[in-house]
Amino acid sequence: MTSQSAATLRSRYVAQAASDLEENRRRQQELAETIKVLKQEEALLTDIIHLAEQYEGFADASRLPEQLQDKPVAAKAKRAPARAGARPSASAKTTPAGPTAKADAKGKSHQPLLGDLLADLLGQYDEPRLAKELRDELVEKHPDRNPTPQVVRNTLESLVAKGRIRRHKQQRSVMYSLV
Repeated sequence: MTSQSAATLRSRYVAQAASDLEENRRRQQELAETIKVLKQEEALLTDIIHLAEQYEGFADASRLPEQLQDKPVAAKAKRAPARAGARPSASAKTTPAGPTAKADAKGKSHQPLLGDLLADLLGQYDEPRLAKELRDELVEKHPDRNPTPQVVRNTLESLVAKGRIRRHKQQRSVMYSLV
């Protein structure tokens, strides 16, 4: 092999490697953008789940926040990438047209979150409590609130996941206590 053919071969390898490197970087950029969009969708879907759990007990659709009435979930999911990471729940809390502003405008007071109420109830006891006992006490102390037992269990499990309360299993019973 001559030195000229070796130089030509070397330049071809360098050109191919440079081309492959450029393609690799382009694909990395595409994947980074895809991950960013997926994270935005994850945040949106998480908010949708939390809102659904929060408003699961409402039978009257007029009591739901404006953004939950007559709008399909698919329309919300399509908007997510264009919002550049903004989460719907954060904007709903800060905008004047959010649910709190509507409640204040009608003269209604803002109800505390179910998780906060349950955590307060758990704070009154030193020993773990059953979800059923907590629900019964909640309905007794807050007659305007009537969550289903499943909503109470889901909310308690959400608090466990957040590290605010602890789950205790005794045989077939699951009990909860404040951390």
